Amino acid sequence: MPRLDPTRLRLPTGPRADLALAGFVLVLTGVAEGQRLGADGEVAASVAGSWALAVAVCAAWPLHHRHPVAVGWWTALCTGAYYLLSTVDGPLVVVPVAALYALAAQGRIKVSAAMAAVMVIGVGAGALAGTGDVTGTAVFMLTGWLVAVVALGAMRHGRLAYAEEQARLRATEERLRIAREVHDVIGHTMSVIHVQASSALHRMGRNPALAEEALAAVKQSSKEGLRELRATLGVLRQADEEAPTSPSPGLSRLDELVSSATRAGLDVRVERGGVRAPLPTAVDLAAYRIVQESLTNAVRHSGARHVVVALRHGERELTLTVTDDGRGPVRAGHGNGITGMTERARALGGTLRAGAGAAGEFTVRARLPFPDQHATTGGAVHDQDPAGG
Repeated sequence: MPRLDPTRLRLPTGPRADLALAGFVLVLTGVAEGQRLGADGEVAASVAGSWALAVAVCAAWPLHHRHPVAVGWWTALCTGAYYLLSTVDGPLVVVPVAALYALAAQGRIKVSAAMAAVMVIGVGAGALAGTGDVTGTAVFMLTGWLVAVVALGAMRHGRLAYAEEQARLRATEERLRIAREVHDVIGHTMSVIHVQASSALHRMGRNPALAEEALAAVKQSSKEGLRELRATLGVLRQADEEAPTSPSPGLSRLDELVSSATRAGLDVRVERGGVRAPLPTAVDLAAYRIVQESLTNAVRHSGARHVVVALRHGERELTLTVTDDGRGPVRAGHGNGITGMTERARALGGTLRAGAGAAGEFTVRARLPFPDQHATTGGAVHDQDPAGG
């Protein structure tokens, strides 16, 4: 049997629901006022006035979406006047109570509180005046009901505001994630293309064979970059577009990064340690992007020739270190690459540090934690330990 979730309950809304409520209250009020008719059906002036006020209140209720404050005050004042004329306890008070809730649910807490205070004061004045149907107990109970209605409306407003804020945060995080993905793909691809195109121009006259090889590398790099870009931007596709079929990048494609960096003139060595096991998708993607951005920075800014990528697989974390022998300027101030890598690591609860070492080398060291993997595949890999891992 399905469980009942009170938070998912919703009252009927819309013009039809407003008309239904107004009609229902008007019919019940008419039934109550029928007790005041004379034996011969004669209608007294007070009865006619009560009927007119009841109609005015119920007719105004469907307009509360367009004019919530005006309708709220109108229904409250007319209902108060109705109870001064009528000698029966009709259900007309339901309409101003509904208006009170609607105001609070829209975030108009001050207006709804003022309206509730006026209603309590009016009923209290009736009790002090000695009205037979109004006692101190009735005033106390009405106060509690009105406070509860305002509180419920305020809770509704707070829940809706929280849901909207969460939706905005999710949209912002998704935009930032897409921006980081696009930055990583475009930055890496364009850096490799720039280096290879410069090499082709330099060798065109003296060694056409090497120039042709460099241009072939440009073609391959641009093809891979476009493929990744299409996959990354696939989240923005229209409903009738075909979904991307290529898998998300991960360390299984590390050889492609190494080949791309090698074509750009880097000598890249990969060192692994620890027990290799399947990584969570988020960790695998973050590790791939951090290595990609580190190699891009080495190509673009450092003038490095040798790069060491060290990976150590732990039971609950992946540690990776990328060290190059570049002697270029400090790269922390170049673009948003290092900032993006740091955000990726922090999003997973990890850390990332980047900076120049004592010997002038530049090192990016990241720690990416993940839950303990009880079910693992593959055996231990006893490659040489990563330097500085």
